[in-house]
Amino acid sequence: MIYADNAATTKMSKTAIAAMLPYMDEIYGNPSSLYSFGQQAKEALESARSRVAVCLGCEAREIIFTSGGSEADNQAIFSAAKMGEKKGKKHIISTAFEHHAVLHTLEKLKKQGFEITLLDVHENGIVTAEQVAAAIREDTCLVTVMYANNEIGTIQPIAAIGAVCREKGVLFHTDAVQAAGHLHIDVKAQNIDMLSLSAHKFHGPKGIGVLYAKRGVILENVINGGGQERGKRAGTENIPAIMGMAAALEQACASIDENAVKLSVLRDRLIAGLEKIPYSELNGDRTNRLPSNVNLCFEGIEGESLLLLLDDKGICASSGSACTSGSLDPSHVLLAIGRPHEVAHGSLRLSLGEDATQAQIDEMIASVTEVVTYLRNMSPFWRDLVNGKRQHVFAE
Repeated sequence: MIYADNAATTKMSKTAIAAMLPYMDEIYGNPSSLYSFGQQAKEALESARSRVAVCLGCEAREIIFTSGGSEADNQAIFSAAKMGEKKGKKHIISTAFEHHAVLHTLEKLKKQGFEITLLDVHENGIVTAEQVAAAIREDTCLVTVMYANNEIGTIQPIAAIGAVCREKGVLFHTDAVQAAGHLHIDVKAQNIDMLSLSAHKFHGPKGIGVLYAKRGVILENVINGGGQERGKRAGTENIPAIMGMAAALEQACASIDENAVKLSVLRDRLIAGLEKIPYSELNGDRTNRLPSNVNLCFEGIEGESLLLLLDDKGICASSGSACTSGSLDPSHVLLAIGRPHEVAHGSLRLSLGEDATQAQIDEMIASVTEVVTYLRNMSPFWRDLVNGKRQHVFAE
């Protein structure tokens, strides 16, 4: 099997598993308990908080543990909205190709009277700091722009956007779920006020994530109950998962440069091979993208059929976000960068892991080429394109 869907989730590392085991079997106390056995868990919790903070360039007290990126996105956006509302500011800026954890939260706020501006993204899948600056108004309370896109892998100019927001006095949040552990992050240097991440994207366990919130940001509770996480996120902390996440993030951050060099070479080899398929085109910027991300559209095929046939060949891939893989609608990300519906339906995302090999890259190129050819030979839509009854979108 070739696993090429690391943007959906990653295999947990042995380092993360080893870090978790003692807190499942030996040190299993509740960190809120006053007796020494519970306080051992509390010490581990705060140690992990400090280690995560070092990886992000912030203070330990600015780290809140959550169930994952979606919860962190929700809490960040609702908190900024509440702070803004108290000052009479009910305008929020985001982009048209955010993850649904952001877009659906913004839609909910829109129903509560907030005005939402979704910036257009260029064909290369990148929004500029100038666009953000032009959209900021006197009543803007938040700008939320994802660090790296989960489907097409494009990396946004986060530091420049953060600088604009800081100058204008507007809170800046970034969904860094795809970036954490894969790109260097320094929230202070990049003027990031809030940041979301999820452990299972960098070889940590599922069901655990982080919300970084700069001192001075007043967080609204999404989950109410006890006083855990300084009263900002109720529920007994998942110590084993937190320890696994801290270990995985440390390991990932220590290897960012090494992994980027290796994966970029493999990524570019894969792109070059797949672009030889007639009437195909890369989605997103060619170079300013995650080292692991490859996303192309192929005319005349359906993405679902492509994925199923690749699965028969032992290749795990995606047509977009795993969170919407059950939907028959074309990717909102691809529509946002200008892909027509009929082309957006024929997309393929391959996201590489650090253990990928050149032999696997070559096997994927051969398999995708074979499957695309097979599907086109069966397609009436493709015959219409070949016979000139329909116009091609891409050049050959």
